[in-house]
Amino acid sequence: EVQLQASGGGLVQAGGSLRLSCAASGFTFDTYAIGWFRQAPGKEREEVSVSCISSDGGSFFYEESVQGRFTISRDNAKNTVYLQMNSLKSEDTAIYYCAADRTAVGGWYSTLDYEYDYWGQGTQVTVSS
Repeated sequence: EVQLQASGGGLVQAGGSLRLSCAASGFTFDTYAIGWFRQAPGKEREEVSVSCISSDGGSFFYEESVQGRFTISRDNAKNTVYLQMNSLKSEDTAIYYCAADRTAVGGWYSTLDYEYDYWGQGTQVTVSS
């Protein structure tokens, strides 16, 4: 059974930090690109990834609003992807979902949600101002 378990969310003050984890099982993790997507309160989930990383960890993407504040990484030995979020802002408040893309090979990744095949359940991040 394919599973993606997102964790690490919580309530933090503006300027604070959180580290999200996405633990995967049930598929060959190191052949999948992983993306983080978010859904702000009262809005639909964003179609473009907040951040994503290639299967080999050598290529990554950051949406413009999080560049310089978020860092994505992966540990293929642990089947886990991390999203370190620093200097959090109130506009980062959202449910964060991780997803896996099986068509991304090697150094490739997709930033678009419809390219992703497996989704986790999401973890809530709340940033108070």
